[in-house]
Amino acid sequence: MSDRTTRHLPRRAALAGLGGALLSACTGLPLITPPAKVPMDSVLDLAAPPARAATLLVLLPGAYDGPGDFLREGFVQAVRARGLPVDVQLADAHAGYYTSQQIVQRVHDDIVQPARARGYARIWLCGISLGGYGSLLYAAQHSASIDGLFVMAAFLGRRDLPAHIAQAGGLAAWDGELPGADVHDLALWRWLRGYADRAVARQRPPLLMGWGEDDRFVMSNRLVGATLPPGRVFTTGGGHDWPAWQRLWAAYLDQRPWQGSHG
Repeated sequence: MSDRTTRHLPRRAALAGLGGALLSACTGLPLITPPAKVPMDSVLDLAAPPARAATLLVLLPGAYDGPGDFLREGFVQAVRARGLPVDVQLADAHAGYYTSQQIVQRVHDDIVQPARARGYARIWLCGISLGGYGSLLYAAQHSASIDGLFVMAAFLGRRDLPAHIAQAGGLAAWDGELPGADVHDLALWRWLRGYADRAVARQRPPLLMGWGEDDRFVMSNRLVGATLPPGRVFTTGGGHDWPAWQRLWAAYLDQRPWQGSHG
């Protein structure tokens, strides 16, 4: 890694043991979650150190991953290989922040707000799997604080609710109800339904989505993607894995959507 990186965190070891129901649903495996450190750690890679760019891309990892995984899988290198004038911040937003219900507060207090204070004009949240879920949770509460979102293979809660929405004819046709649904899932999907209303969507940061066609969350992602304008959905072959996410990330970078975002 070049000297643009201000910190380097090692790859997070795979988590095992007992954990939260939400994370078990996300990964299909029980988890032990590390403690939620305050403030949240992160890695900041500058495009042209020591100066800061006008745009910051904040990456939130999946349940098993951390900043070191983004580095190892070439996500920062892909940005630099294209010569893009953007800074990249890799948040150590691990599973513990979700099980303790601190993810939104920590991203706001430790990542987004300090970035605005440092003068970034545009901030995009980019999340994979559980990180996509965290990105959407954040946007639902602080949409005015960011300029866009790109979520890859996003975990969107238990599958009963999206199955019901699909049977109702999609987000635009859904009435926003499902008796007995998880209250957190229901709140998120009601917020996502706003992207099916063009007037509401215009008041929000643009949402871009990507997934592999064999991804285990493909049904729920397609439901949301169906509400988005052309050019805001990326698909690729493959499943819930790094090769698929690398291709989706490349497609996002090549489009450079932050150049047209507000801010």
